[in-house]
Amino acid sequence: MNPAIQNLVVARYRDGNLVKGVTYDFGPNKKVFHVMPDGGKSRRNTAVSLSDLKAVFFVKSFEGKQDHPPFKDFPREEVNATGSVKVKITFTDGETLIGTTQGYDPERSGFFLVPLEKDTNNLRIFVVSDAVDKIETWK
Repeated sequence: MNPAIQNLVVARYRDGNLVKGVTYDFGPNKKVFHVMPDGGKSRRNTAVSLSDLKAVFFVKSFEGKQDHPPFKDFPREEVNATGSVKVKITFTDGETLIGTTQGYDPERSGFFLVPLEKDTNNLRIFVVSDAVDKIETWK
């Protein structure tokens, strides 16, 4: 394991459960990856199947920002992200996320979303396509 490439993640299952920890082997084309809840200090890990998930949140910290409600509508400020598409995602459970993506294809298992919120704890989010109800784009 190479600590230089570890990622702090929160894997959110479709049933509402979640697992927090470090992953060294996440890949958007992999069916399974592993999360070490203790930060990778031991070899104990949890196998996570992408097909059971709603999204994988790559985070700055596990504490997050509990008092920071996500915005529900398209932001008014201009986003300068060359090659990116601005999207609003509505999951099958009703939760929404707003951000930019460069690789949405409904035929793929998922895609990365970069949140538009300025003070978010999320660095990027891997959205599982089967957990999405609706995607809206805007300019």
